[in-house]
Amino acid sequence: MKNLDVVAALLLVIGGLNWGLVGIAGIDLVATLFGPMSPLGRAVYVLVGLSALYQAMQWQGIQRRWLAPARAARA
Repeated sequence: MKNLDVVAALLLVIGGLNWGLVGIAGIDLVATLFGPMSPLGRAVYVLVGLSALYQAMQWQGIQRRWLAPARAARA
């Protein structure tokens, strides 16, 4: 599950940076790279959205998975 957590976090960073570029400079990097609303570009948007849902629904579980090893190391 940690691998899925990392992939979801990475996709959220990509989505956040893309929206930052849209807000600051009016540049949609995903559309620039893959074409406006191309199948691949749409797949990126869908994956970013699914990552956000995953992170929102699994927040407490993610904290337990990532913080448990740190707590065990301190004990």
